[in-house]
Amino acid sequence: MDPSSLPIHWVSIFFFGGVHAVALLAPWFFSWSALGVMLVLHWLCASIGICLGYHRLLTHRSFRVPKPVEYFFATMGALAVQGGPTFWVAGHRQHHMYTEDVDKDPYSARRGFWWSHILWLFYDRPSVFDRKELVKYVPDLARDRYYQWLDRYFLLLQVPLGLALYALGGWSFVIYGLAVRLVLVWHATWLINSATHKWGYRRFDVSDNSRNLWWAALLTYGEGWHNNHHAQPNVAKAGLTWWELDPTWWVIRGLEMMGIAKRVIMPSELPPKKA
Repeated sequence: MDPSSLPIHWVSIFFFGGVHAVALLAPWFFSWSALGVMLVLHWLCASIGICLGYHRLLTHRSFRVPKPVEYFFATMGALAVQGGPTFWVAGHRQHHMYTEDVDKDPYSARRGFWWSHILWLFYDRPSVFDRKELVKYVPDLARDRYYQWLDRYFLLLQVPLGLALYALGGWSFVIYGLAVRLVLVWHATWLINSATHKWGYRRFDVSDNSRNLWWAALLTYGEGWHNNHHAQPNVAKAGLTWWELDPTWWVIRGLEMMGIAKRVIMPSELPPKKA
């Protein structure tokens, strides 16, 4: 489907544009404490929330944790403002089912770098944004009342967070803890949709163009080892060698050692890419 034939999702354009505009105020509100707060929240939302919670736990079920712990991880993911769990997980499951299909993959890399990075969010497509279409991909989440609540109110979670940040450090904390954090987390996550289907090396002969990209892995707590991931999507560990750093896996391994994470799926032996 030609994007020019799709209705533009103006709410998304104004929302993402507005947050980026506020983030540009950062140089005038800089403080080391605000930067520190941003980095802590970045880790909680990006690594714990998106990479560990939304992705490896909810989307692929690569390990199991008690329900209250799962809800905590999902809440951290919701704080990243990338949609509720139904939207995020359904979209990513579609991505794996129809990888790079120009119509069925929500952020198909075959439409170009900028489409897979951000433009896919700016066009109103029922298969991507209509909850009635999405729930068939997430029957395990759609029946859960807490996830239904997160789907409706994930954006409102920024209000108590913003109030707490203002109470702790004024507008400096708000701008860094909300706007700067969100922009950095968004673009890091989107790089996995765009950059890791364009640049990097391929260890496995998978049917798509997924690649391992070291600098994307550094920015996303290990998600950039994308060829490894597409070869075995339900595996909890993305980095397969000592130098493929995967901080999100370190957390999962720590939870396993404490007896919190169970049924952790590890890599199996696969043939490497042919010379």
